[in-house]
Formats: sequence, structure tokens, C-alpha cells
Amino acid sequence: MRRPEHDSLPPSIAPRLAPLPAAAEVIVIGAGAAGIAAARALTQAGVAVAVLEARGRVGGRVATAALRGHAVDLGAHWLHAGPINPLVRLGEARGEPLRIAAQASHVRVGRRAGRPSEAAALGRAFAAADRAMSDGAARGGPDRPAAGALPPGLGPWGRRVELVHGLVSGRPLDAVSLQDFPSMEYGDNRFIAGGYGGYLARLAQGLPIALDSPVTGIDWAGSGVRVALADGGVRTARAVIVTIPTMILRDATLFTPALPPAVAAAIAGFSVGIYEHAVLHWPSCPFRGADRLASLVGGPFPVPGLLTRIDGTPFHYFELDAPMAASLDARRAGPDGVRRLVRRALEQHFGARALHDLSIPVVSEWRHDPWSRGSWAVVPPGHAGARLSLHAPVGERIWFAGEALSRLQWGTAGGAYAEGLRAGAEVAAMVRGGAAPDRAADIA
Repeated sequence: MRRPEHDSLPPSIAPRLAPLPAAAEVIVIGAGAAGIAAARALTQAGVAVAVLEARGRVGGRVATAALRGHAVDLGAHWLHAGPINPLVRLGEARGEPLRIAAQASHVRVGRRAGRPSEAAALGRAFAAADRAMSDGAARGGPDRPAAGALPPGLGPWGRRVELVHGLVSGRPLDAVSLQDFPSMEYGDNRFIAGGYGGYLARLAQGLPIALDSPVTGIDWAGSGVRVALADGGVRTARAVIVTIPTMILRDATLFTPALPPAVAAAIAGFSVGIYEHAVLHWPSCPFRGADRLASLVGGPFPVPGLLTRIDGTPFHYFELDAPMAASLDARRAGPDGVRRLVRRALEQHFGARALHDLSIPVVSEWRHDPWSRGSWAVVPPGHAGARLSLHAPVGERIWFAGEALSRLQWGTAGGAYAEGLRAGAEVAAMVRGGAAPDRAADIA
């Protein structure tokens, strides 16, 4: 199997990790945002924990690499929903270099800059769509596709609104549950200097994590759990917190005995969210201003998303959505096919000469990553409620955590971290025989 490009680059920070305890009370599977949060919560509660990570690094789908002297995120980059995101609160408490995402954005129509009236019309179309899809009355009744709530009269900007919302939802809106559509808590976004993956690596410092330790089985038939490893080893504990992406869980036969039918059905019902980055190095890019989104409208090759001048550098993200990725995969285009498509899409707006210094050093492929198989979990119409249904432990021995369980912050590392804190607090209370602490509490 070809190694994804994003996985071929070493992480910008490799934290010092503690050895696993000889006898763990709790095993955490996965050292992404949820696994790190769970391990920190358990450690602070005095619970002996062992974290098993299949990759050779921490962070999961949050990965930062050094490119031409700059730290560049290859997976998650935005710290969404600042008021409710525990990684924002924790970052502020730790003095991490957070910055608020720019509110201003660029609009380009064909080969010219968008007029102020066009940018205002696009903003009004987005606001109307957001109101309609977040409206409580619209969400009442039977679950239905989010696309059905889009209001009429969006005018020529309606297609752009659908394209962007499909990108940030991970699937086109006709494949996304309206009841699960992000609410307005998604405002107040942040970025972090040095990269999101670097931040998570600092949070993992000193935790008992074993890298390159994929799990092949979880036996919960007895009073505790037995976790089998690919190297033939077995570790036992009172409970396990599983933070493996649902796309892996639904395709794997990990549990003995099998999970209860309702739990298995909840996991199986998620669909794969796709959000990929082509990392551009383009010093002469005409857009100015750090961290600004750009809407490129018109032309036969759509541009779902473009984030420009990341942290004021010559790096930019050309963002690929699910339909674009599916088309590329159907043609077996691979990363070089992505590079050709990106160039064609940019040429239609800027001309070939403007791309004389454009290079594309890396293309993410989370949908082909063997440890993720997608960017995040999407709730399709008719599956609303699946996220919260996975909060209940199985047999008081198996807990689930990860972005797929977060109702308000799904698809984000902040949501995964919040769910890791929740699961860690609940398991710590079970092990220690007391009440679970406040789920919203930050672990400093």
C-alpha cells in the first residue's frame, strides 16, 4: 500500500513520552486529540493509564510538518468554536500562541477581483443559508437532508454557498443530516503559531504512550478487558477508551464478543467526511493579508476552498471536497493528479504566467490513510442522534471518544478533545468509585 504523502513527512515536534505502566488500570486506544485528552484526565486523577497508538507519532489527524522553514498543518488547522472549544481555553491558560482568524476574505469572479457589491451579496447569501439551516423549526419533524432547508432566492451565489457548506460538512448537503448541521457555535475561530499538531504534541509531553502499537483485538468477555497487539502482545485493564476513528471501527472486527447491535448500528451508520489539503507554496500569490479565505467564483474547475497566506507566509491551502476527491480517485489520479487539477483551477482565475513560482510540496490523503480512512465522521439523513448514543459505556468496560461523538464540535480536534475529557472523567470516576467531575473542566 502506498504511503500517503502527508504521512511521509516527520512531525515538527516529537514529544518525550513516558513508558507504559507495568499494570494499567485503563487502556486508551489512539493518541489523537481524544486519546491525549483522556490520558491527561486519567493521569491527573491518579489512574494508571497506558495509551496505544498505531502511528509512529501522536496527534492522529492533526499533523504539523516543517516545510521550507515553516510549520505547516497537514490535517486539522482551525481551532473552531472558541467559546466552547476546550483547546482554546486551555491554550489561553497555557500561553499558547493563538490568534483569531481574520474576518475579512477575498472574492474573485473569473479573472477579476470581486466588486464590493458582489462580496456583500455573497455574505448575505451565506447568512441567509446559515439562518435557514440553523432554525429550530426547520430542524423539527423527520430528519432530512440539510440541502432541503436552503432558502430560495439565494441568486447566483447559491451554488457557491452549497459548495462551501458541502466542503466544511465533509459531504454534499444532500448527504448531511439537517439535525446535525453545525450550529452558530462555530464562530470565533482561532489558529496557532507553530501548527495545531505541534500544540497537541506539547500536550502529549510526558504521557505514557506507546507508538507503533496497533491494536488487533479487544476482548471484553471477562470482568475487565484484554487488548491484543499486532506484535502478539496482550495488555489487560479494568476498562478501555476507544478513540479510533469510526471509519476504522465500522470496517474492523475488533471486539469479542461483538458490540451490542444498537452500538454497532450507530457506528456503521456514519459516512466518511472528506476534506483534503493541497499545500501550495506561492510567494507571488496576489492576495494580501494573513489567514484570509478566498472565494474563487466561475470557471469549469470549482475551487471549494482556498486559505491564503497562512500565518503571513507564502503557504496556502487549496481545499478539496468529497466530490472532487471521488472524481480524482475514480481516475486513479493520485497526488500528481491533484497537482494538475489545482493548477488548472488556478489558471482559470489568474492565468498560467501568474503561477510561475507555484509549487505544491504535499497533498493530504486522509481518505487513504490506513489509520483514519477519512477526515471525519458525517451523520447522514436519518441517523441523527448517533453521536450522543455512543456516549453510554458498553458493559462498564468500553467507552468511546472522538470527534464523531461531539454534537456541537464534530469534525474538529476541539470536539475530539472535549469527548476525550468526558470519557476520561467518567472512567476515572468508575475506577475510583466516585462521581464523575465536571465534563467541561479543562485539564491544565
